[in-house]
Amino acid sequence: MTITLVIADDQAMIRAGLRLVAESEPGIEVVAEAADGFDAVAAARRLRPDVLLMDIAMPGLDGIGAARRLLGDPRPPRIVMLTTFNTDENLHASLRSRVHGFLLKTSPPEHLVRAVRAAAAGEALIDPAVAPRLITAFADLPEPGAYDELAALTERELQVLRMLAHGLSNSQIAGELRIGEATVKTHVARILHKLGLHDRVHAVVFAYEAGVVRPGHRSRP
Repeated sequence: MTITLVIADDQAMIRAGLRLVAESEPGIEVVAEAADGFDAVAAARRLRPDVLLMDIAMPGLDGIGAARRLLGDPRPPRIVMLTTFNTDENLHASLRSRVHGFLLKTSPPEHLVRAVRAAAAGEALIDPAVAPRLITAFADLPEPGAYDELAALTERELQVLRMLAHGLSNSQIAGELRIGEATVKTHVARILHKLGLHDRVHAVVFAYEAGVVRPGHRSRP
């Protein structure tokens, strides 16, 4: 099945590069480009793409505003946000929205393909390189135990939640824990259900806010 993709970025050269990478892969078709949030919303509503790859910082209506408009629709696209690692100040705000992933503009081309495919498959993905910045942003939040919902998680589920917060994919978690990928998916589904969360991105936000992940700490099995 072909994944339809809309690319939104205010820089024409960035859009051209993203299109080149995406269309070099089988099964991905770029159906439109947009130069700002207004165009992105219009294109997404007109074409109903599977995935919208969108820059956070755009003139007029930015990526966060565009995402909020689209995610209120009955059938929104899966949205992957593009972020500039050292300059974006809106990462935390966009994490609180219901977007389905984050990708650095400086990431290798294979990360783009992985993020698009993951979003289309319903698996939200956060670029691992974003994790240190998130840890810094949430450094002063409560220690684990401040959220009653954590008590509902098993030790294994807490372990998986920490790995999600560090940006690991299902296959990477499976490799670290030496369990099957289907088992990881089951753990993730249970975590989301127990915490009352929509998706993996919300699980990452919860993990930082609840203090499950702390600065300088890397969870190991």
